[in-house]
Amino acid sequence: MSDKRKLKMISSMVAAEATRAGEASAVSAATAAPSVAPDAEVRAVAKRRQFTAAYKLSVLEEADRCTSPGAIGALLRREGLYSSHLTTWRREREAGALEALGRRRGRKAKLSPEQRRIAVLEARSARLERELEQARTIIGVQKKLCTLLGLPTAESTEDSGSES
Repeated sequence: MSDKRKLKMISSMVAAEATRAGEASAVSAATAAPSVAPDAEVRAVAKRRQFTAAYKLSVLEEADRCTSPGAIGALLRREGLYSSHLTTWRREREAGALEALGRRRGRKAKLSPEQRRIAVLEARSARLERELEQARTIIGVQKKLCTLLGLPTAESTEDSGSES
């Protein structure tokens, strides 16, 4: 409903009440100066709640201490939580994600030039190690193939050359 429409509705209601009471001066004042106070209710924009790891752990510990019937429900009402919060937090705790409970989401911090260089060198080292392992595997297969086919290998030619 638009503001103008609300204003007309309110002024017509005021006018109707004033005529019933016989107060003509109130009617003229209400229609002449339609100054109606705006809606006092503040409409908050919904915001996702974020709980710290320490808070989650304290609530879980308190929930674990609850023994009487309805105690967990009272805890949830007092803290303004849902039972699904406890379920999710318990699963995370059992999975060993306690340190992950407090981990911040979003972009990672930018690396300094030294850290970037170290990361590049470590990646290069890992790639070269993989290539070396692959080359060693290929050489080992070639040696086995040569011995199966009876072909001379580099090791056997070195051995025979040193005997003469």
